[in-house]
Amino acid sequence: MKLIEIRTYRLKPGCAERFVVTVREAPPLVRASGMDVVAFGRSDHEEESFFLIRAFDSREQLVAQQDAFYGSALWREGPRQALVHCLDTYLNTLPWLPEEGVEALRANHQP
Repeated sequence: MKLIEIRTYRLKPGCAERFVVTVREAPPLVRASGMDVVAFGRSDHEEESFFLIRAFDSREQLVAQQDAFYGSALWREGPRQALVHCLDTYLNTLPWLPEEGVEALRANHQP
């Protein structure tokens, strides 16, 4: 079983294109930090909604990896400010999923 973080982003009006340009930097940085990015992209139902799905072995791993990444200069001096400026709201959901389900998500959301 894997702990799945499903993060959904709702953007401020008129920010979608700027967000898309800037966000191309983020998943490689997140992956380089050791986090397992399962899927990322624009939501199928709204122009201003995006999602990020990551997999973790435990809640403790999620907290440790995210604290390390979001506290790093790589993030703070990189795309952080431009991305945060575009966000209206975001929401995290943390369900558990069998590894087969994680791999199915990954296979169906390749860039």
